[in-house]
Amino acid sequence: MDIIEDIRNKVQITEHGVGNVHSTSFPGGHEGYTDSWNQTQFEKGFRVDILQLAEDELEFDMVGIDAAIANAFRRILLAEVPTMAIEKVFIYNNTSIIQDEVLAHRLGLIPIKADPRMFEYRQQGDVEGTADDTIEFQLQVKCTKHPNAKDATDPDDLYKDHKVTTKYMKWVPIGNQAQIFKEDDLRPVNTDILIAKLRPGQEINLKMHCVKGIGKDHAKFSPVATASYRLLPDIQLKQIIEDELAERLQKCFSPGVIELDNVDGNKRARVAHPRRDTCSREFFRHPDLKDLVEYSRIRDHFIFSVESTGVMPPEVLVCEAIKVLMGKCRTFLAELTDVKSNPPKKKK
Repeated sequence: MDIIEDIRNKVQITEHGVGNVHSTSFPGGHEGYTDSWNQTQFEKGFRVDILQLAEDELEFDMVGIDAAIANAFRRILLAEVPTMAIEKVFIYNNTSIIQDEVLAHRLGLIPIKADPRMFEYRQQGDVEGTADDTIEFQLQVKCTKHPNAKDATDPDDLYKDHKVTTKYMKWVPIGNQAQIFKEDDLRPVNTDILIAKLRPGQEINLKMHCVKGIGKDHAKFSPVATASYRLLPDIQLKQIIEDELAERLQKCFSPGVIELDNVDGNKRARVAHPRRDTCSREFFRHPDLKDLVEYSRIRDHFIFSVESTGVMPPEVLVCEAIKVLMGKCRTFLAELTDVKSNPPKKKK
């Protein structure tokens, strides 16, 4: 039974490959295990543990689900949680060395601090936009020479407004937006993103329209810089490992994974923090170590890492991804119900 449990619950990491990667928790897969769907049992085993939460980063464990569901969360975070991004750039004057199309592309990739839940999707073919679906920014900069910079050689001392950054982007309210939003509600995430460099006499004058979209349409709408997961490592020592052997084993793993305890004057290896392991498999290179460790990963324990671009907090993005997945499930169930109620007619 222990062997079956390992096959069901662990992905084996070997010297030259990975084993037990396929899902085994389906009805009839193993004798003595029903594995039929049981909501009570699922709710008992499922949990989410938040381990680290910062302004733009979130790390949490999701335990008790299949890899397909975990990957659905990851893909939705990347491609289906909507954000606001620059879609239209109206260039009135650009005498910088950057071509118009390159400048527009650079502007489009600037993350915009705006809650997409407050806006609608713009209708296809609409160029002007409305207060419900568009945010407008204006960028107007002209480089001049400092009148008192005589012997200076640093461009920061020689020229004024020669570095065009996102701090020059000014929000222009449309309709009643000024009554709904404060000035700080709609802005670039960072004010120090470099857009272009100018020299005296050169200028940029343009306006931008931000619209609502999803990463599936264009990467600029993706709300995350990274969204990834990995399985929890499981490291078991098959026997007591001490002294020089223990020291070499410790060096084979990431810092903190293996610690050495003083037991009767001997240094004894102990697995302290398996989640810090990066699965380098370094110990397999040592003939006297590779048979002393059982190396695997827990199949249904996912360590998620989500890094927001700053448009919304990472915990909000995860909640929005869950809502999107729930909406997909409701749509699918509605389709099944419709097919059941109105089965397709058989062709004669």
